[in-house]
Amino acid sequence: MTKSEIEILRDKINRANYEYYVMDNPSISDFEYDELFTKLKKIEEENPSLITPDSPTQRVGGISEKFHEYKHKYRLYSLDNTYNEEELIKWYERVTKECGEQQELVCELKIDGLAMALSYENGIFTRGVTRGDGIVGEDITNNLKTVRAIPLKLFEPVNIDVRGEVYMPKTSFEKLNEENLKNGEKLFANPRNAASGSIRQLDSTITAKRDLSFFTYTVIIEGESKIKTHWDALQYIKKLGFKVNPNIQLVKDIKGAIEYCKEWENKRFELGYATDGVVIKVNNLSCQQEMGYTARAPKWATAFKFPPEEITTTLKSIEWGVGKTGAVTPVAILAPVLLAGSTVSRASLHNLDEIRRLDVRIGDKVLIKKAAEIIPKVIKVVDDDTHVKRPIYEMDMHCPDCKSPLEIREGEVNLYCSNPNCPSVVLAKLEYWVSKEAMDIDFVGPSLIEQLYNRKMVLNPADFYKLTRQDLMQLDLIKEKSAENIFTSIENSKTRSLSRFITALSIRHVGKETADILVNELSTLENIRSASKEELALIEGIGEKIANTIWEFFQKDDNIRLVDELLSLGVKPQEGGQKISNILEGKTFVLTGALSKMTRDEAGEKIKQLGGKVSSSVSKKTSFVIAGENAGSKLEKAQSLGVIILTEQEFLNMIGG
Repeated sequence: MTKSEIEILRDKINRANYEYYVMDNPSISDFEYDELFTKLKKIEEENPSLITPDSPTQRVGGISEKFHEYKHKYRLYSLDNTYNEEELIKWYERVTKECGEQQELVCELKIDGLAMALSYENGIFTRGVTRGDGIVGEDITNNLKTVRAIPLKLFEPVNIDVRGEVYMPKTSFEKLNEENLKNGEKLFANPRNAASGSIRQLDSTITAKRDLSFFTYTVIIEGESKIKTHWDALQYIKKLGFKVNPNIQLVKDIKGAIEYCKEWENKRFELGYATDGVVIKVNNLSCQQEMGYTARAPKWATAFKFPPEEITTTLKSIEWGVGKTGAVTPVAILAPVLLAGSTVSRASLHNLDEIRRLDVRIGDKVLIKKAAEIIPKVIKVVDDDTHVKRPIYEMDMHCPDCKSPLEIREGEVNLYCSNPNCPSVVLAKLEYWVSKEAMDIDFVGPSLIEQLYNRKMVLNPADFYKLTRQDLMQLDLIKEKSAENIFTSIENSKTRSLSRFITALSIRHVGKETADILVNELSTLENIRSASKEELALIEGIGEKIANTIWEFFQKDDNIRLVDELLSLGVKPQEGGQKISNILEGKTFVLTGALSKMTRDEAGEKIKQLGGKVSSSVSKKTSFVIAGENAGSKLEKAQSLGVIILTEQEFLNMIGG
């Protein structure tokens, strides 16, 4: 049971890491993530034999594929979290046990942004890299050069590395969302999400317009140094020209740190930037060196996380929204309240089962919470004498948009609209088609799609590819330049990868990961379209349930016509590099760990070009596992199954260099 529980927790945390660090689209709050992480860590501490190198407790995060990977000169660690005075005192007791009875501490606000590593040679900014997994990050030097708080030349010609946080001020975040709303583009969930989307733009001129800023919080100086404390190091980097948070504070002991945390728990909402806690560090650098690190975090520092703010308000009504699969989900409409620095009038209720479990009734006083400025959720009903007198909530079992009957599908908690042509379903599918995860069509947002749909210009994804520049200029607020940008972006999307194309079709249960598996296994669109249920179910990572939905999708006349029409309009999903040899035919490879001479994607593409297959998981059918640096559980599984393991160089030798 413990092993199974660990695997479930790891899967949830790994998925959250992927959504946050790769897709820039978090689905859970920081607090929920921390709860999962703390639970996993506790179970592993109680069962150390179950700890594996691939556990999230042994690493920091994930790597995007948008930029070139770069191996950090000095590893970037994460931080262990504390949530109350008792945990802070226990941490300080460990500090004093190793370093002496009383140790000064430095308190710094934990900026809600993205960690970066900057390198300077002779005082000149030479490289900026994201944290990534702490060992390998993304080189985004050109984008970081557009952030004005990052000095391009220091006041002294020194060779140093610094660490800091890129963030977006609240005013800039609000301005960006206002502009995006006006232009029908994606709205960001919070300032950190906006900063992440901005700093990782392939076009650095876009980054330059996003008004990002940067706080520096650590410096690494090679060799002997006169600096003996962290506080002095911060003063030093300020003198060099770096921006250091003005609210840092040196305190005598843990009592001073606790007072600092209490002070800023409420004052944080007055700041012009988002912060979700306090970082507390041992001031003495010799003590830091003596204490050292765990596998993922320094022992001489901890992050005190502010609790998610909770507040009571009145449930005025429940609205139901319809998604691209037809799933109908509830949202609580609330009497507006100020929560974590912003006015909240809507909160998630998840599904009908959750409404029944909470027994929420219209007019109830409900407790809501949110963390890291993600959409709040209803936690519970605040009991009072009038609750039982209110009528139990009964849902209208008809679609809130088209009024078609709702369906309950076996084994699922969601309700579904039974009408495939429901306007809400169609609009959601169109919005998903243009999204970053799917066909990645810039300049086409929800308001523009709604205009096109209402004017019957776009009723399905194929209609996007029939639009002319003149058609677009008929729309509200669309001038010649905007029309050209939209038209060009639509045209450019015609040659997206086959994996993106499959993702964009909105096949039930098929997201990017499943689409990648399909393409890796079946290679071509025609193979995917013509595969039987049995063939699909045999693919590792698919299974019977998903196989049924894929097969059913390609059997329906409407879907067959849609795919054929897209192809006839010039949409040509790229099926990967052209096969140049059959030397790896019949061989299945799994890639794990960081490669030094190519990315894993590049290695995978090379394998396919040479006739081989790439799988995401190790099984008895696996021919070879290519293991790079910091290979995880896949390497262990390969060893247990007796699968041949290759180093990167051995793989290169196999394919002739």
